[in-house]
Amino acid sequence: MRLLTVIIIGLVLALQYRIWFGEYGMKDYRELQSDVARQAVTNETLEQRNQLIAADIDDLRNAMEAVEERARNELGLVRPDETFFRLISVDEQEPDA
Repeated sequence: MRLLTVIIIGLVLALQYRIWFGEYGMKDYRELQSDVARQAVTNETLEQRNQLIAADIDDLRNAMEAVEERARNELGLVRPDETFFRLISVDEQEPDA
């Protein structure tokens, strides 16, 4: 019986050693956790950068539309495939008396 107890304790210690210090043990698990945490921070930084770039792209697209609208209103821009109609309001003239 005493020999069986010593063997069981030896097996438990061997298994515990593999869990704590062996390949794919707790040490590797902790390293992987820290790698995942670092990658999450990197991903968050890159996500924020991507959002800024997307906002810049939207601004540039909208800015081009704003520039075109301003050119149409202030400079009379007409594209080659467009027909421009100018509507002129007729002011009522006061009769000379």
